[in-house]
Amino acid sequence: MLKRLRFAALAGLTLVLALQGQFDEYHVKAAFLYNFAKFVEWPPQTFKTPQDPIVIGVLGPSSLRKTLEEAVSGKAVEGRKFAVRELEDGALRCDCQILFVASSERRRFRSMAGGLRGTAILTVGETPGFAAEGGVINFKFEGDRLRFEINVDAAEQEGLRISSKLLSLSQVVRK
Repeated sequence: MLKRLRFAALAGLTLVLALQGQFDEYHVKAAFLYNFAKFVEWPPQTFKTPQDPIVIGVLGPSSLRKTLEEAVSGKAVEGRKFAVRELEDGALRCDCQILFVASSERRRFRSMAGGLRGTAILTVGETPGFAAEGGVINFKFEGDRLRFEINVDAAEQEGLRISSKLLSLSQVVRK
């Protein structure tokens, strides 16, 4: 219950700051990505050692990578620090645990999506239909509020266990 309250408070605070113009949309999404890592359990074979970082791959503009680096700098989840990597053009593979797909990269993601199946990657997008098309989490705006939906079937296919606390804050999609 306390984790859920902390997550909700952070989400509310980041949204308020965003609406006040102190943060842009990607700062808010970066805060959510950090918090998603707290509520997702990856299969044991995902990490080779207990010291391996949680790697966030970015399919999108360089400014997004920089925003994510700032958001997770010095932070850790269960003793694992974060690393942020921008995917190279033409990369069909991602050695990461979280892959953020910017809306500008939807087509590129579609070409690599088949190769990501079964890799235990938490795919997070920001395009209408991303979760319905097999992405695990998708950001969406409802009015001026940033929400997210979770495709529980896609998470299960990736071997990801998503906390019921996180699921209770989302719109659940099954496809």
